Amino acid sequence: MEYLPNIVFAIALIVGIGFFVRNVKKLIRNIKLGKKVDVGDNKPQRWKNMAKIALGQTKMVVRPIAGLMHIIVYVGFIIINIEVLEIILDGILGTHRLFSPIGLLYNILIGSFEILAFLVIVAVTVFWVRRNIIKLQRFIKPEMKGWPKKDGNMILYIEFVLMVLFLTMNAADFQLQQMGADHYDQAGAFPISQFITPLFDGLSISTLTGIERTAWWLHILGILAFLNYLYYSKHLHILLAFPNTYYGKLKPQGQFNNLESVTNEVKLMMDPNADPFAAPANPDAAAPEKFGASDVMDLNWVQLLNAYTCTECGRCTSECPANQTGKKLSPRKIMMDTRDRLEEVGKIMDANKGEFVSNGKQLLDDYISREELWACTTCNACVEACPVSIDPLSIIVEMRRYLVMEQSAAPMELNNMMSNIENNGAPWPYNQMDRLNWVNE
Repeated sequence: MEYLPNIVFAIALIVGIGFFVRNVKKLIRNIKLGKKVDVGDNKPQRWKNMAKIALGQTKMVVRPIAGLMHIIVYVGFIIINIEVLEIILDGILGTHRLFSPIGLLYNILIGSFEILAFLVIVAVTVFWVRRNIIKLQRFIKPEMKGWPKKDGNMILYIEFVLMVLFLTMNAADFQLQQMGADHYDQAGAFPISQFITPLFDGLSISTLTGIERTAWWLHILGILAFLNYLYYSKHLHILLAFPNTYYGKLKPQGQFNNLESVTNEVKLMMDPNADPFAAPANPDAAAPEKFGASDVMDLNWVQLLNAYTCTECGRCTSECPANQTGKKLSPRKIMMDTRDRLEEVGKIMDANKGEFVSNGKQLLDDYISREELWACTTCNACVEACPVSIDPLSIIVEMRRYLVMEQSAAPMELNNMMSNIENNGAPWPYNQMDRLNWVNE
């Protein structure tokens, strides 16, 4: 019975990590449903982008208040994991404050953890107020109703409770140290939790031990539960922001990708000396089976990684001129819809032993409407605003490409323009012979 807590802890740890690994494998499988794309170029710049944007949070602080609050939560999350490591080792080995022999450094670490935990509590409280009392416009858009709103608040509740449990555990531990309880040697500095200890005055050692152990168990089990909740939450960006910023777009914002097959056709048409019956310069470059994208499998894997990385912060939508003028388009919704459709495809594959069987739905029309796609001005404001290098515009352009090249379903204005280019060599409805008539006026 002496080792029962250690065994229970080890089982909980194995189950928690095992379930997490299972979900990560499913996540990787879903992302790999996308088409291959070459993103192995300019590795120094990619590493630099990841260090600046994901690690350095440079795009978060464009909005100072939210940026500062996020940095506090982010740094708290990273650094307090050192304390989680100690808890895990204590749970496995049956020790208590395993790292305490390092002395002064340990005191500094625990004191720093406590200050960070308190700041995290303040930050998540501010975030909750912004979402639920002030109700910032980007948090009350139509796509944020239902589960997205609950998920955003759930994350804040979980972080708040985890920090309170950490400080409660330390407060009880500190009180037990003052009372000279067995196994509670003098270790650590408690600049925050020492103000909680007056609540424990008059409690016995056994009661305090029960409080400390309960907070300890709930804290570590809560962290394991939170780890597995990530897959179902917008907070998956905690893990994916790093690869997403690494594989982010390096080309200038206004530069679009061109289909090689279409480019070759245009070059052939513009070259008066070209032989249309000559063998292709690259015989291995087969014509694409499909132009553009109507479903998630038509997108590339980086775009699917983008969808899973979306933080639902709404900065893209708040910067979108189409959305600001009342249009239906929301770049955030584009990413959320892509992720939701990808999850639906994944569940179909799970139910069919890894095979995808069409359920009659697709990303176009069933999730993203044509009205949304054509409302986009392709200004790249959403791409510029995203704090983790997500590119909603690339998905919009691919779906537009499908509508134009596969279905000839462009709006009338675009069809007129393309007809003019084809017939007149310019987007205007004037014959080439009349193009310079304005000079005579």
